Amino acid sequence: MPSKDIYHDVVCNALIKEGWTITHDPLFLRYGKKDMYVDLGAERLIAAQKASDVIAVEVKSFVGPSGMVNLEKALGQYLIYRDVLQAQNSTRKLYLAVPEVAQADIFDEPLGQLLTDKYSLSLIIFDIEKELITQWIN
Repeated sequence: MPSKDIYHDVVCNALIKEGWTITHDPLFLRYGKKDMYVDLGAERLIAAQKASDVIAVEVKSFVGPSGMVNLEKALGQYLIYRDVLQAQNSTRKLYLAVPEVAQADIFDEPLGQLLTDKYSLSLIIFDIEKELITQWIN
């Protein structure tokens, strides 16, 4: 099983504060003979519809020595997990959770915007200190 990102618990707490229930920690996926682990699975009841939203969340800190290497790895994992979820006809929507500093340093820059648009990335932006989600980008 893979190690947890340093902000794993921060994102868990932020989701819980927003009314999400963590259902999987991690969310196990298998495709063919390959096993994968998305960091979190969560659901939230929609009272008016008597249904629930379900999401999968990959948490990335972007604190490594190279922002580009971090971006390449995060994008690769995101695309693989999204394609596997789609192939399995999952109703889970995949999000990449990144701290506010990564949004400013990477995703607000032209390259980050290009990739977000081209690959229709769904992002959760979170405040590390307050353990709060500051933005959902779909």
